[in-house]
Amino acid sequence: MCLGKHVLVFYVYFMKLFCAQRELDNALNIVNKAINPNNTLPVLNNILLRAEGKKLYFSATNLEIAISCSIDADVRAEGAITIPAKLITSYIALLTDEKVELIAGEGVSLSINSSSSHTKIKCISADEFPLIPKVEKGQEFSISIDDFYSAISETVFAASMNTSRPVLSGIFFSTSGSVLKMVSTDSYRLAEKKVNLVKKTSEDISCIVPARTTMELGKIITKSDDKEVKVNISKNQILFKVGGVELISRLIEGKFPDYQKIIPKESKTSFEVSVEDLSLVLKRVSLFARENNNSVRLNVTNDGKLVVSSEETKVGEEKADVVVKVTGENNKISLNAQYLLDVLTYVNDSKVTIILNDTVSPAVVRPVKEDDYVYIIMPLKV
Repeated sequence: MCLGKHVLVFYVYFMKLFCAQRELDNALNIVNKAINPNNTLPVLNNILLRAEGKKLYFSATNLEIAISCSIDADVRAEGAITIPAKLITSYIALLTDEKVELIAGEGVSLSINSSSSHTKIKCISADEFPLIPKVEKGQEFSISIDDFYSAISETVFAASMNTSRPVLSGIFFSTSGSVLKMVSTDSYRLAEKKVNLVKKTSEDISCIVPARTTMELGKIITKSDDKEVKVNISKNQILFKVGGVELISRLIEGKFPDYQKIIPKESKTSFEVSVEDLSLVLKRVSLFARENNNSVRLNVTNDGKLVVSSEETKVGEEKADVVVKVTGENNKISLNAQYLLDVLTYVNDSKVTIILNDTVSPAVVRPVKEDDYVYIIMPLKV
């Protein structure tokens, strides 16, 4: 009896799985926030994909922050590979199929198959991807997502973009009992926000978190269905956990300025003003103030009128009135228009109180309805 000739073909997969396109797209967009387009090390422009058990894990890092998350997957063969972040994120977003097949095989490439398309993307071995550090258990606290997002929005814009003084390029976190203070400054303006923690901490905590870390965290938590962010602070790292997402960041070494000394304790003049009205006037006046370092003059009189004006420049000048509610004496000050517009953009109230003392003392901005936020602007020469 002739059995004939049989050819045995072996298919070797380093990784094979099926997952939902929507969940894949969401996870890629989350970890993409850790990618820095200026990376000089090619593998840092890639996302690490690791299939294990019934999960597909995602990791990305720029060596300062690392973001990880996972989704459910039908894993047929476990394995890992790194794939160009920008390319795979853009590609997956354009797929319309509900289910996607990912196969990593020989040649260090990833095949992405759906019912209507088949593609292959060149990758880098997972062995070249840097190890994501584990944060040791340290000081911990939890905070509601809504409160945390509000605190990030109202402080991060005031942090310095200049890294020559690293401590000013971060957000100062300080806990006392059940209250967290978040403070930022670039030495020309300062923002402080107080929020309540989920429960009281056993000891006071303080650290400086890079402003970019908090900005990326803010983008992540807005899309989360969870109600809390869990924070773990170790010696030189901080870990934020929300839902299935983990963000690890280095901390900034150094001592944050003793900012309490510059918050004015007196108030010669205070006036209450509509955020919308003042913002509109400042935008008009700043069109002419750009030629003069964004300097605008605020002249408030106790008859209920605030005059906002610019000096005469090459393009002209502007003067506008705003109705205000004044307490105290007549006063005036010159401020950077953009610094004032910034706080009016992010403050969580329809009206603010602005406090003045003299032309050389900082101006203080506070929301009318809340006492948990203060913003300070250093004056310009009148």
